[in-house]
Amino acid sequence: MSDEAITVWFNPACSKCRTVQGILAERGVDADYVRYLDQTPDRADLQAVLARLGTDDPRSIMRTGEAVYKNLGLAGADREALLDAMVAHPILIERPIVIRGDRAVIGRPPENVLDLL
Repeated sequence: MSDEAITVWFNPACSKCRTVQGILAERGVDADYVRYLDQTPDRADLQAVLARLGTDDPRSIMRTGEAVYKNLGLAGADREALLDAMVAHPILIERPIVIRGDRAVIGRPPENVLDLL
């Protein structure tokens, strides 16, 4: 297995995040768990994750069902406004996002993390 570090954008209150943590632990994989609600990714971090996911669409990493998404009227927002909203309101960021080297996956379902191992 590669020795590239694994980073997980993590919310301990999220069952999918805890499941991903369990999958990695079962395989003896050390990861850096970043509590993104406390350590909010900046715009460059978000853009880097989008690139690693192979997309340019911020909605691919957005929790569009969150009340703040509706309250801010983001359904018709452009890319820049969506990125700004995720920096200002990290609850909008999908979780967990698992990053390894130049690749990333969204852990929904949690088994997606296996694609990086």
